[in-house]
Amino acid sequence: MKAIIRTRYGPPDVLHFTEVAKPTPKDNEVLIKLYAAAVNPLDLFQLRGVPLIRAIPGMRTPKQQIPGCDIAGRVEAVGKDAKRFQPGDAVFGVTGFAGGGFAEFACATEDKLALKPANLSFEDAAAVPIAAITALQGLRDKGRIQRGQKVLVDGASGGVGTFAVQIAKSFGAEVTAVCSTSKVDTARSLGADHVIDYTREDFTKSGQRYDLILGANAHHSIFDYRRALSQDGIYVGAGGGLPQIFQTMLLASFLSRMGSKKTYFFIANINQKDLAFLKDLLEAGKVVPVIDRRYPLSEAADALRYLEEKHARGKVVLTVEHSNGT
Repeated sequence: MKAIIRTRYGPPDVLHFTEVAKPTPKDNEVLIKLYAAAVNPLDLFQLRGVPLIRAIPGMRTPKQQIPGCDIAGRVEAVGKDAKRFQPGDAVFGVTGFAGGGFAEFACATEDKLALKPANLSFEDAAAVPIAAITALQGLRDKGRIQRGQKVLVDGASGGVGTFAVQIAKSFGAEVTAVCSTSKVDTARSLGADHVIDYTREDFTKSGQRYDLILGANAHHSIFDYRRALSQDGIYVGAGGGLPQIFQTMLLASFLSRMGSKKTYFFIANINQKDLAFLKDLLEAGKVVPVIDRRYPLSEAADALRYLEEKHARGKVVLTVEHSNGT
């Protein structure tokens, strides 16, 4: 099969499109013939590797040579203990955070997959898993979103943000979206009640208070976000630059013990239950994936370079064309 591989850590330039062996599913896995995959900040992080890990002998080369997590396709074969899916089923989900998704075929465990929403193309479905579940779990599980609350999504035009605006609206919240000038119309089209252009206004200094803030692409310090919270408000950090991420990781728990405002950082747990929950929202038309650009699998490096520029409106997707006989 054709796949994107890397034999060392580095920028997108280290990726190559080449022929590799088709994977074989383990007992609890299914083999999926892929028709689409999505690129994520996680893929860039794994592509470059953590400097501390790279310094460990034996860890200087990636164990999984094929990157990519978000996938959509049809089940090709099932392991002997896999009972939930049958060959021919259209599915979406993740391969796991190790990768393996930038290929014509990939394996995944059953608990990381769900049936594809009937009204979505494979490309739309591949755009969903990591970004939408991050938004869902950040708002519902960490943010404890309630109907009628004032919710602000910072980074509302990115992958996580576009899903967060729509999911927050589906929970009955009054949503304020924060994005750049060129993406104001996108935020409004997703149902945001209010839109703030961050190039013209700093919401952390406006005096407005919010019950829940999701930092989908956090640019401010954790202290700025806390200042914009109402009494008993919650800030959830779900992405952003490395300084903001590390600050939230280090300080969130400590600050939550000071006063009634809570701060959280989390990493999404991709699971079948939440994929099924999202499937219902997608089929009901309450959530619609926003795709900025589509690239053929062979141009995965270009897709990642574009994502790295941090200007994507929604998701960036890879389409997988199969050669005859595969």
